[in-house]
Amino acid sequence: MRLSNFLTTTALWASLGLFSPVLAQQTTAKKPTTPATAPVKPAAAAAKPGTAKPTPAAGTSKPATTAPKPTAGKPAPAPAVAPKPAAPKPSGPPLPANLGSSDPNTRYKNGKTLLDQTRYDLAMQELEPLTAPVARFAKAPEAAYLYAVAASRAKKWAEAEQMLNLLRNEYPQWPGLPEAFFLQGQLSFEQGDFDNALRVLTQIPAGRLATEQANMKAQYLPRIKDKAAFQSLLKSYPQEPALARAYADKLANGGWYTDADKDQLAQLIQQFQLEPARYTPRPRPARKSTYNIGVLLPFEFDDTSWEKRRKNQFVTDLYAGLRLAQDSLQREGHPVQLFTYDTGADTLQLKQVLALPELAGMDLLIGPVYKSGSKILARYAQQHQIAVVNPLSQDGDLVLDNPWHYLFEPSTVTQARQAAQFAASRLGGPRTAVVLYEDTKDEAAFGQAYKQAYEALGGKVLQLRRINADVQESLSAALSDVDLKTIGHLVVASDGKGAGPYVLSALKLQAARTPLITYASWLDNNRIGLGQLDARDVYFVNPKFLDKTSPGVRRFRQLYTQRQNLPPSVFAFTGFELLYYFGNVLHQNGPAFQQQLANGGPVSGAVFQGIGYPGGTHDNQYVPLTKLERLEVEVLNPVGIR
Repeated sequence: MRLSNFLTTTALWASLGLFSPVLAQQTTAKKPTTPATAPVKPAAAAAKPGTAKPTPAAGTSKPATTAPKPTAGKPAPAPAVAPKPAAPKPSGPPLPANLGSSDPNTRYKNGKTLLDQTRYDLAMQELEPLTAPVARFAKAPEAAYLYAVAASRAKKWAEAEQMLNLLRNEYPQWPGLPEAFFLQGQLSFEQGDFDNALRVLTQIPAGRLATEQANMKAQYLPRIKDKAAFQSLLKSYPQEPALARAYADKLANGGWYTDADKDQLAQLIQQFQLEPARYTPRPRPARKSTYNIGVLLPFEFDDTSWEKRRKNQFVTDLYAGLRLAQDSLQREGHPVQLFTYDTGADTLQLKQVLALPELAGMDLLIGPVYKSGSKILARYAQQHQIAVVNPLSQDGDLVLDNPWHYLFEPSTVTQARQAAQFAASRLGGPRTAVVLYEDTKDEAAFGQAYKQAYEALGGKVLQLRRINADVQESLSAALSDVDLKTIGHLVVASDGKGAGPYVLSALKLQAARTPLITYASWLDNNRIGLGQLDARDVYFVNPKFLDKTSPGVRRFRQLYTQRQNLPPSVFAFTGFELLYYFGNVLHQNGPAFQQQLANGGPVSGAVFQGIGYPGGTHDNQYVPLTKLERLEVEVLNPVGIR
């Protein structure tokens, strides 16, 4: 079979949600309310959009009342015998017949079918016995390649790379090796090993997959966040046009340019015949005495119902925090002007706001809060070279390829990596782990990132298993064959109310003292006693931890309560920290502050534990890891200590 037909019939890349759209090609307005200058209540701070002229914000109102206290509950008793898992309900297309057949041709056919059905684990099981030379299967190289594709789609990087190495070493004459090199290059790109990716791609014969390589490099090379790393790659691959183009774009359009880069940028433009107009950096904005900041949030002023106001209370709280930060910056001689825009709940209203000409003159944008709107505003910010900060999202994909887009929060993946680094450096015992993650996109990303980071640091994740915390059979199946006394630690990425009680019961049943890493939401689970958590080595990934005893938190709570007649929510703290941090960044560096952030490290926050974007990252890289000690939450990795 010709390889081109082989790729088409197995649809190797057409549905690769993991990879970029590059591979799929191989197969088939409203006016602002005002610049805020006086303390106001957020719900009334902005007039309805559409007025002819901004007017000073004024008026006060109270945030909604606090939520009711949770009712007390008792921890779930330890199960005497793990219940038998319920038989999974059939879903999707029917499974191929004769799974695990002794006939290699049947297994090979089944493997291809399962790959097309996105049943990657089953496809790997069918194909693996066919790949070894001792199997003497005529299509062993093809089986090895399909196995690697299935492992890649399942984000099982180690298994995919191991099989590709076998393919290259055992079947060096296979005519499909260029595709294997291509896939191995993409695996390296996905894992952030850009040097290895470029090195592997150089092994593809000249003229083979040239367009596909160019598209893939254009997709991944802009993801390099560190300027020094980019320059190092340029020294290693001085004739790589995609690398030069990506770096020139970072300098000209990504906020990296300094006067010291002038000669190198000119040399790249000349050597690779880049279009001068596109790669000539815009003049760096001069530092100013005050900065204009656009706040784009879904206030939804058109709907004044109690239900809508209650639902949008988090937006009101967030804005109230921004206003208090504005006051603090004013007192410190770092004034900023806030221009508020109601983006509504749909993207149509946001697009109307973005059509306003004055928005292009802002020095910073804050918002919005919904994912669809975040993508639209991120594109706008990149086109107009205005930094934008998303206040609440933890989706790292939003800032993956945009040097002008930041997340105030640590992404889910960053939280996993920081937790893995903590485990590798601070937990004793065997360097092994079992990772359970809730059946959601974010928790799946956490589990995969934890495994990758922990194993890169020399550890081993013995099991990576999906759970449903609402189904006891799922929890039972996840731990039924795990000896909790022998593993180094257990990770449970789940906010589900049922996960904590069951896991703690299972640990008690096995008399295991295994360290546990989980989410801080367990501290608020009324089905778990705080004494249970205090008595064990339970470590919490706690990005929103607030130390109630710190002077900054106490002062903010006092000021907010005086103004709003209610204590602040975590959203109010978020709004304050966000504007206070980025307002100071603007006054120190001006609107194009990317490189200055990249050169710094996390610093202590005014109310939160820390914030920082070192190495060109675009989500907050500081994640507090906490533990209960004598029923008090303590931070184990304060800023400056890793």
